[in-house]
Amino acid sequence: MFNHSSITEFLLLAFADTRELQLLHFGLFLGIYLAALLGNGLIITAIACDHHLHTPMYFFLLNLSLLDLGSISTTLPKAMANSLWDTRAISYAGCAAQLFLFLFFISAEYCLLTVMAYDRYVAICKPLHYGTLLGSRACAHMAAAAWGSGFLTALLHTANTFSLPLCHGNAVDQFFCEIPQILKLSCSDAYLREVGLLVVSVCLAFGCFVFIVVSYVQIFRAVLRIPSEQGRHKAFSTCLPHLAVVSLYVSTGMFTYLKPLSVSSATLDLVVSLLYSVLPPSVNPLIYSMRNQQLKDALKKLFQSVVFQKQ
Repeated sequence: MFNHSSITEFLLLAFADTRELQLLHFGLFLGIYLAALLGNGLIITAIACDHHLHTPMYFFLLNLSLLDLGSISTTLPKAMANSLWDTRAISYAGCAAQLFLFLFFISAEYCLLTVMAYDRYVAICKPLHYGTLLGSRACAHMAAAAWGSGFLTALLHTANTFSLPLCHGNAVDQFFCEIPQILKLSCSDAYLREVGLLVVSVCLAFGCFVFIVVSYVQIFRAVLRIPSEQGRHKAFSTCLPHLAVVSLYVSTGMFTYLKPLSVSSATLDLVVSLLYSVLPPSVNPLIYSMRNQQLKDALKKLFQSVVFQKQ
């Protein structure tokens, strides 16, 4: 019999048993992590340095890149260290900190994606009121609300999850600490309180999702009324990347947190967790930069300034 006072560490899921495969996973994760750092770092630097990008849309994109850096830095470095040093252990405090930080970043990111949907709605459907509705103070307040909501959500869930008695060992069937895997270790019926809190969070997340859907219905109706094909293309180019990121988050998050604990497959859980914890921070910079000419131009100017300074 275990409980939270007797457990001093958890054992995370190992990706492979052989040393060669462990080193392969380390190299793969290192490449993904460096790509995420580089991509998000370039977007943050480009937006901060180019005054043409000091607009609400790019302000929110800068916050999104910061959250992406935080979320991927919470999970991958520990997974890489475990693969490199051939270990599975994470301390009890380390597991709690990892769960809190990951929940903080992904919850704040989901709230920020909701705010970004509102930004696109105002820009396309109410362009004459854009400066009024999305002034610098309003943008700062909305970004702060997203970060604050993420912090509060993470605090409540972490405190509640780690107050549960744990009776089923300390082996976590995931490469990082997350709520569904910790609940599997809790005593029977003891996890119902956390499940109730999860239901409340899911309802709030569903409300954000409905807001995003309604916003995009209005956006697409407005875009289809634009007479010029070039105007429609420009409007779609600013909306489709955001819509792709939202779809990935919602689909994988719903699968992870809404499926019954009894319906579980270690391989499937691992694949889905990679989709929502590793993939978005890595591909978001690519998604947002590929269809955004202003961001491309800013990155080009950034590269040119660096090259000329070196010469």
